[in-house]
Amino acid sequence: MAQSAHAYVRGNTIKFYEWLDRAGKSKSLPEGPSIWICGDCHIGNLGPVASAEGKVEIQIRDLDQTVIGNPAHDVIRLSLSLAMAARGSDLPGVTTALMVEQVIQGYRHALLGRASKVKESDVMPIKLVMRQALNREWRHLAEERIEDVKPTIPLGARFWALSKAEREEIERLFGEDDVRKMATCLKSRDNKDKVAVLDAAYWMKGCSSLGRLRFAVLAGIGKGKRRDFSLIDIKEAVKAAAPRAAKSEMPRGNAERVVAGAKALSPFLGNRMLASQFMDKSVVLRELMPQDLKFEMESLTQAEAIAAANLFAGVVGRAHARQMNRDTRGRWAAELMKTQGKTIDAPSWLWSSVVDLVSDHEAGYLEHCRLFAMKRAG
Repeated sequence: MAQSAHAYVRGNTIKFYEWLDRAGKSKSLPEGPSIWICGDCHIGNLGPVASAEGKVEIQIRDLDQTVIGNPAHDVIRLSLSLAMAARGSDLPGVTTALMVEQVIQGYRHALLGRASKVKESDVMPIKLVMRQALNREWRHLAEERIEDVKPTIPLGARFWALSKAEREEIERLFGEDDVRKMATCLKSRDNKDKVAVLDAAYWMKGCSSLGRLRFAVLAGIGKGKRRDFSLIDIKEAVKAAAPRAAKSEMPRGNAERVVAGAKALSPFLGNRMLASQFMDKSVVLRELMPQDLKFEMESLTQAEAIAAANLFAGVVGRAHARQMNRDTRGRWAAELMKTQGKTIDAPSWLWSSVVDLVSDHEAGYLEHCRLFAMKRAG
């Protein structure tokens, strides 16, 4: 989080919602229809995602914070993320204003089913990652995640040894029919194939792993020459920081909530996920696919930053729109623009929110860096 201001924004969802609770009412934020939202809608959580049938699209790729809530929250968080990415690329402040205009345009066009003039090829980092995703195979994932194509997980800084109880629990979990069905859902596999645990380890994967269950499981699917390998992520699901809509009916379990939100917002990913229990903890299982990547939006040109804002907002808009009927989409698109800005082609509530949030997070980032430096010095 100390590496850059944008990394601080990505890793500080709680601070975002603290600001929203403190200042959101004074901004007169529009109250959209109660639908599943990402809850942590920054550009690091958008990227190419593969379906079980082998198709690849840019969708939301992390749904830990998903709730039934106000879709305006996703629009604001995405805009903040884009603004901080622009600052990280040393782009002038006018770029942020142009990006916010493109966020609302791309989002509304997606709601209304209008085609976007922006293409993935207009943003070089997106073009390169999409090309990479379409050409990746199992060996690429294995070399990247477990450093080898051999059916073992190397212990070290990232992967730690399991306790006997944890290993037994993983074996028990992979003996369940629901897990077997999830592991064999890809079109290249037979749904009657047996699934065997070849190796497993605790996965120290960023700050989101600290204090929570997180395991990597290397599984063998099928037998003989038809045997396929699979890397499955088991992640503890915890309470979301994002506020839920009043009287909304969501699953009580956190893992069930994450999977339900994923299926609504990012079906390519959600249909490959499973909610379960691990040692009395709520966990989500999903197979990691070679095509599931994230974008590193650094060193953008102004034209690329503006195009990326439209493109990413369109992805979020489509994820929201598929949960609404035509009339609801039209009403929400109109509600977004009720407070049109005088000097910017975007609603005033969105622009003022971004300005305040950038200021708030810049101050928070500098304080975070000061504390981080003091701890290292000590």
